[in-house]
Amino acid sequence: MRVLTLLLSVTLAAPAGAQSMSFFITSAGSGDGANLGGLEGADARCRQLADASGAPGVAGKTWRAYLSAKAAGGGPAVNARDRIGAGPWYNAKGVMVARDVADLHSDNNRLGKENSLTEEGAVVNGRGDSPNQHDILTGSLLDGTVSPDSSDTTCNNWTSNGTGAAYVGHHDRVGGGANPTSWNSAHLSRGCSQQNLVGTGGNGYFYCFAIN
Repeated sequence: MRVLTLLLSVTLAAPAGAQSMSFFITSAGSGDGANLGGLEGADARCRQLADASGAPGVAGKTWRAYLSAKAAGGGPAVNARDRIGAGPWYNAKGVMVARDVADLHSDNNRLGKENSLTEEGAVVNGRGDSPNQHDILTGSLLDGTVSPDSSDTTCNNWTSNGTGAAYVGHHDRVGGGANPTSWNSAHLSRGCSQQNLVGTGGNGYFYCFAIN
């Protein structure tokens, strides 16, 4: 009886959502369309938002934006799936959204409107909300890699706020496009300006993952 009581007290004492946050959607974009300051600027934005959230356990984590980039300036192409560590990843409520990279890019992940939260634990507007903000910048194909063709699918590697386009996913996994239920590659954006991103159901948000 004493052992059972001790076990029960330990269970009740364990806080809900004990896993620290390692995944979120940015609560705000750059305000300059898809010009995020390149991958480096996007990573810095992830770190800034995570630190500002005050969420337990995030201090000291290394954050990476889930963004792909084309080969440029003599540098190689970058695949979003290769930037984000090995997993598992948990949202601000302590829910595991994916076990590892393979799970993340499978139908078994737990991404969607309910679990793809901001760093503050807030739900992002989806289709049917006003305004709709479900387009999340990724520049990636369904498997998390950058498109191998020569067209611009990353808004000039996240430095353009005008011409070009970028692949976006639907965080709520509904809508239109070639892959409407895809969280990372639903369709190409209309352009890279803030106006165009907003006009097609986005706000310049992107995904952030902790690699440690």
